[in-house]
Amino acid sequence: MKLKFNLTTQIVVALVLGCVVGMLLQGNEEIATTYIQPIGTIFLNLLKFIVVPLVLISIVVGLISMKDISALGRLGLRTLIYFMATTLVAVVLGLAVSTLLKDFFPIVDINVGQKTCDVDHIDFISQIVDFFPCNAIEPISKNLMMQVIVIALFVGLAIVKVGEKAKPFAELLISLNEVTIAILGFIMRLAPVGVFCLLCPVVAENGSMIFGSYAVLLGVDYLCFFLHAIVVYALCVWLIGKIRPFHFFHKMFPAMMFAFSSDSSLATLPVTTQCCKDLGVRSGIGNFVLPLGATINMDGVAIYLGVTAVFIAKCCGIDLTFSQYAAIAFSSTIASIGTPGIPGGSLALMAMVFASGGIPVEGVAIAAGIDRLVDMGRTTMSITGDASCAVIMENMERRSEAKSLETTV
Repeated sequence: MKLKFNLTTQIVVALVLGCVVGMLLQGNEEIATTYIQPIGTIFLNLLKFIVVPLVLISIVVGLISMKDISALGRLGLRTLIYFMATTLVAVVLGLAVSTLLKDFFPIVDINVGQKTCDVDHIDFISQIVDFFPCNAIEPISKNLMMQVIVIALFVGLAIVKVGEKAKPFAELLISLNEVTIAILGFIMRLAPVGVFCLLCPVVAENGSMIFGSYAVLLGVDYLCFFLHAIVVYALCVWLIGKIRPFHFFHKMFPAMMFAFSSDSSLATLPVTTQCCKDLGVRSGIGNFVLPLGATINMDGVAIYLGVTAVFIAKCCGIDLTFSQYAAIAFSSTIASIGTPGIPGGSLALMAMVFASGGIPVEGVAIAAGIDRLVDMGRTTMSITGDASCAVIMENMERRSEAKSLETTV
């Protein structure tokens, strides 16, 4: 009898094998990085190749299916409010828990004269300006996802506005969407292999750090991730989305495991989309909420920035004041919106958060040492938040549609 395993089981098996083989290869990391990691990189490149057309076309098709600009405006406003609210809660949680546990943080010597980390200066206004494209080609060629989303919104709204005359173009995009999904299906068959090849080198190179001086910092980060998931997301999907938390996390498990191994919310987007469909989220809502969330909703990053700020302040002997906490909370919330959905995307923004709280920017170099290990957890947290929003928006839209129908009758 031939055994068949579904994608979830295959990904979990690959995850476990990646950890086991990675631990066995400690001391011989070059084997993992030279021969195993390139295969994972190929898989990740394939996902990145399909993500831009998937996001661009799926958002447009989602808008076409809604056929109501007022409903889109309502959905967009509710989505942004939810993302901002959960992100603010996330950074406050990270600051609160890390402050309560800061006495357990290891003492790491930071010599600001020796440790440096090159980071780009980023400010909030520049982030907002960069959301809007100056041409239609560059965002697609350079994977500038927020600009891709803006283009998709304009195209989708224009098709809905034009109506019948735009029908041939709309049908072409719907057909392209089906082709894109088929290509994605081919790529996803390689997911277990990709997961193994991405995770194995990480464990081989960083396994000792997990049990070393950074263990407490990693533990606090993951404790905050866990608390945010079981308190904020679970309560939201239960009370507002009307879905049992256990059912939600069970259906989201494949996407969470994939996000953990790939540490890219954009690469995980196809899996997240499928999991949300299994939770009853219609394509019109999922195709709008999830790409937007993968670009601007980074609750995991918000938690990480708060925890790391307290950690580096402790290393520098800085007792943070209330005003510094407030500055860190605000800047972390804003910074998380602009974090690229790719591995290591938060390091460039950490300098802005440190500067706002009066913490030496050189501390970014210390945080970079374990960024990859934390990135897996915060990416998992972020895509789970995107899915919780999609579930909630689905329920709210159904209720709004039901009320509109009752009013019409």
